[in-house]
Amino acid sequence: MDLDLPPKVSDRAFARLAEINAATGEAKALRVAVEGGGCSGFQYEIELADAPGDDDLVLEKDGQKVLVDSVSLPFLSNAVIDFTEELIGARFVINNPNATSSCGCGTSFSM
Repeated sequence: MDLDLPPKVSDRAFARLAEINAATGEAKALRVAVEGGGCSGFQYEIELADAPGDDDLVLEKDGQKVLVDSVSLPFLSNAVIDFTEELIGARFVINNPNATSSCGCGTSFSM
């Protein structure tokens, strides 16, 4: 049964957000959004945010928060927000089962 579940956030992603906040001395949330554009039709926007909006889903662990707005939520159903460290650099990534294709940059996808 394929249920539309909210995205999950990996322990690595929460841990990296905690490291960022500890280094800056701030308590920022990680905002994950989907916008039109990019080379495959949609693109992920991942940025630090001050506070959740009225329509945000708040995913929280150990005081760290990840925010997803209500418009982006359907595009991120069952997705996993993760943090990866590779030779090309360290970054937050989205493992999205809804994406039918994505481009090499990892931030653009189509459905």
